[in-house]
Amino acid sequence: MHTVGMFTPASAEDARQRYETVGAPAQTVVREVARAMEFDREEYTSRVTGDVVETARDALFASLLEVHVGTCAEYDQWHADYEGEVVEAGHENVDNVVWHAGPDGTAVAATFQNEEDAAVATLRRQAFGRIYRDLVA
Repeated sequence: MHTVGMFTPASAEDARQRYETVGAPAQTVVREVARAMEFDREEYTSRVTGDVVETARDALFASLLEVHVGTCAEYDQWHADYEGEVVEAGHENVDNVVWHAGPDGTAVAATFQNEEDAAVATLRRQAFGRIYRDLVA
């Protein structure tokens, strides 16, 4: 088993603070991408909306979440000790699982066979949608 990512918020307040800290970097990323796409001032003003920056912030926050990657046996061992609710996705006849436990007693998990990076990315989006979106709103 191994872990990828930078943080797992310990509380709802910690999640809100971490979400706040990625706001300025998200704005910078959006601005630099628009510059690389050669947006002029008018196009930037019309296309780079608050929703665009918020989407970048959501994606940046999610991309930094810690995710555990392990075999089904390792996941089962973790799950047996976990006292919260786990929302699971995927097929039961594969060898590996990715999972993330949020601060509110909810976790998400997804099975995968070979594509670890894709599974981690998908799970992070699920974690943001199921665990963090309402906490940071």
